Parts: sequence; structure tokens; C-alpha cells
Amino acid sequence: MLLDPETENEVAYELCQLLGRAILPVSQLDRPGDASRDAGTAFFFNELVGVTDDGDVVHEYLLTADALTRAPYGKIGLRPSVTEPAGVASDEILMPDFSAQWIHLPEVGLAAMPTGGLHGHAEDRGWRWRTQQVTDGVAARADDIAGIGADPGSAFVLALGVGADGSRPLEAVIERLVRDGDEVRITTELPPGYVGAPVFGVQAHGEGEVALRCLGLVLPGAGGHPIATFDRIRTALAEATAGYR
Repeated sequence: MLLDPETENEVAYELCQLLGRAILPVSQLDRPGDASRDAGTAFFFNELVGVTDDGDVVHEYLLTADALTRAPYGKIGLRPSVTEPAGVASDEILMPDFSAQWIHLPEVGLAAMPTGGLHGHAEDRGWRWRTQQVTDGVAARADDIAGIGADPGSAFVLALGVGADGSRPLEAVIERLVRDGDEVRITTELPPGYVGAPVFGVQAHGEGEVALRCLGLVLPGAGGHPIATFDRIRTALAEATAGYR
């Protein structure tokens, strides 16, 4: 769906308010003390796996592009807005054996980290997470993805860019999305820090209203970026975690 520029700007602003605390900066390094490389973005996703008499059964993951998770060490940045109480958490979490922290789904281009270890890390150090999540209801279904055609539609990428001073500012950029054969793509090359970031689109919903959907996440690319779409993400996650659902 292609929106007019004014509506696109309104959606981008609302996206920052609704899900700005769902994303974290990630990067790789070869050993402690080295400069970080391959800066990207990860985001929290709550997957609904069942319903019981006591309520919903939800699995929480941190999702990013698999290409960002293959180094011996990794860093996950801790923005002040995503932790509480203020001033207790450090600026980052350094993770040895970084690749082993993730469920790797190379057929999708995705890596998923169950967040139990992240919550345990926070509890051990006297702070807690204060995040937003891309929920199962916001994540696109197969029919949402199937409705993407060859004509360009509005896409919104919520990411942590890379400033000249190494800072990671929150950014929501408006791009164009198309279907190219079996692939869904962002048509332009995105700035550093955007790989792994969630991509959103909108659908008509009621009279004159639009519904926001997270279509998937940005994968590495040149001249544009393929998207790991949520129809494939859900299937791959279900297969990889079938033993403990």
C-alpha cells in the first residue's frame, strides 16, 4: 500500500512512539578490546505459541540478521530508555561465544536469541528491562506478505543508525517495498546500522484507517535489501523450537 507523504510522516512518528524501545544496537568483534564491526539492529519479538486457562503462552526472542551473529564476541547496546532504574545498567553487554547465543536460521537469514539470559543478566546486576516488543498480533501473517506486489508500497524501517561519533541514534526512515519474484525487497540501499532492523508496512483497515504490520527484518544487500518476512520467520522458528513449545 502506497501512502501519501503526509500520512507516511505520521506513521513514522507513531512508529517511534509505539516501538522505539523494541530495538537494540548489536555489533560483532573478534576479541575484547577490538573495535566493533558490522553494526546492526535487533528487536524484541513476542511469539504467541498457545493459550491456556491461565492466559497466553508467549516466547520472547531478540531477532536480527544471521550475518550479524557469527563472530567470537558480540555487543548488545543498552540505551538508557530500555533499562530501569536509571543509571544502574552499563552501556552494553559484551557476549563471549556470541554465535552460540543464537538460534541460527540461515535458510531465512535470521538469528533468534531466547531472552531468558538477557533477563537473568539484568536481574543479577540489579536492573530490569523496560522495553516494547513487536507482538504476535503486529507481526505479518502469510496473507499480509502474499498481498505485497510488484508495485512499490510504503515501507518504514525502525533502526539505530551509526552517527559520525559512533552514537546509535533512533531513526525511522520511509522507503519503498516491492515483490521481486519470490523475494520482498527494500528498493534502496540503507545506511550503516540498519541490517537486522524491523520493516513495517500498512494495510487498509476499515474506512480510511490503516493497520500497521511488521513485515520482517532487513537482510544484507547491495543496491537494495531483501527482507526476511514473518511468514518464513514463523515457520522456521516453529521447526527449530519444536522440542520445547
